[in-house]
Amino acid sequence: MTNALAYPTRPNVAEKLSDILSSHAPSCDVEWADRTRPGQFNHEGASTPHIALNSDDPGIRGLFKFRPEAAFPLNGLVEVLLFRENSLSRGERELIATYVSALNECRFCFFTHAAIAAAHLPEGMTLVEQVRADLDAAPVSEKLRALLAIAAAVQQGGKQVSRADVDAAREAGATDLEIHDTVLIAAAFCMYNRYVDGLGTIASDDPAHYAVRAQRSDGYLAVLTDSLSQG
Repeated sequence: MTNALAYPTRPNVAEKLSDILSSHAPSCDVEWADRTRPGQFNHEGASTPHIALNSDDPGIRGLFKFRPEAAFPLNGLVEVLLFRENSLSRGERELIATYVSALNECRFCFFTHAAIAAAHLPEGMTLVEQVRADLDAAPVSEKLRALLAIAAAVQQGGKQVSRADVDAAREAGATDLEIHDTVLIAAAFCMYNRYVDGLGTIASDDPAHYAVRAQRSDGYLAVLTDSLSQG
C-alpha cells in the first residue's frame, strides 16, 4: 500500500522507534464481540447501563444528555484537540484517539473514532485496522509512529513516557506542540474511555451505526448541540 503519510527518512530514527515500541509493547489484540450480534450492549453483555439515563443514546452520547453541564466542557476539549486547525491532520489525530481507545478496549469510543479517522485518512479503515493490529508494522510515517508510541505509553501511565520517546518523535519531525497534543489526546481519551465503560454504557458492534456521524464536518460542539436539542 502506498503510504500517503510518508515523510523523508531520517538516519537511525527507525531503529530508535523499534526499540521504543518494543519497550512499551502495547497490545491491541482486542477480541471484540461478534459484530453480527444484534442490539446494543455493554462490556458485560448487559443491555442497560449501570445507572438510569434519560435517553436511549449509546455510549458517551447518553452520558452527555444525562449531564449536559459536563458535556459542553468535555466536548470543548475534544473540539480543540481533534477538530480545530492543527499541523497534524484530523485523520492522524482521530487515529491517535482510536488507538488509545483500542488499547483500553472501549468499544464505543473505538468504533466511533475509527469511523471518523477512516473518513479522514486516504487509506481509510484499512490503515486504522493495521495500526490497531500492529503499530510496528503499520504503513505510517515515522513521525506518526513515534507519536502513536507516545500515546501508547500514556495509556499505560503518564510516567511511562520517557525522554527517549520524546526525542525519537522530535527526530522524526514532530514539533513540541504535536507532542503536547498527542499526550493530551491520549490522556483525555483514557478519561473518556473510563467514563463510558465505568458507567456500563451500551453500544453497537455494527460499524454502520457509526458511519453517518463520521461524515459530519461541523465539529463536536455542533454535534452535541444538535443532539441535546433533539431531547
